[in-house]
Amino acid sequence: MGQILLDTNVLIDVLTNDPQWADWSIAQLRAQSKVHGLAINPIIYSELSLTFSTVETLDQTISDLDLIMLELPRPALFLAGKAFLRYRKLGGTKTDLFGDFFIGAHAAVGDFPPSDARYKAIRGLFFWRAVDCSLIWLGGEQQFPVSLGAV
Repeated sequence: MGQILLDTNVLIDVLTNDPQWADWSIAQLRAQSKVHGLAINPIIYSELSLTFSTVETLDQTISDLDLIMLELPRPALFLAGKAFLRYRKLGGTKTDLFGDFFIGAHAAVGDFPPSDARYKAIRGLFFWRAVDCSLIWLGGEQQFPVSLGAV
């Protein structure tokens, strides 16, 4: 069984019982858990911590959901920096590397299937697109592809 790297927003939908997205996210997690191990990394862990008051409660929730904690491999860290550099060259305005670049790069080098393209496309965020092996920044009307061969 392979693994799927989850996005924080999907987990938060479930944990907060989001009225718009909880049912969809729960269905996705259930379906994916039948064919993949559900995984998070330190960036996702950190983002999830914003919804918990103690580390113990967060760790217990991760255990209850049978989530696998993966470390970020160095190639993912390298790719995140290169993707961010490409993003800046293509007109991106953020000045600091942020979590979505690390999560997207981890998904890319780990060959994980996308877990939430729907959510990130709606929110206009960066996501891994396995179809053409590219990292995409969806910002408003523009798309900024970051091909693995071009970074």
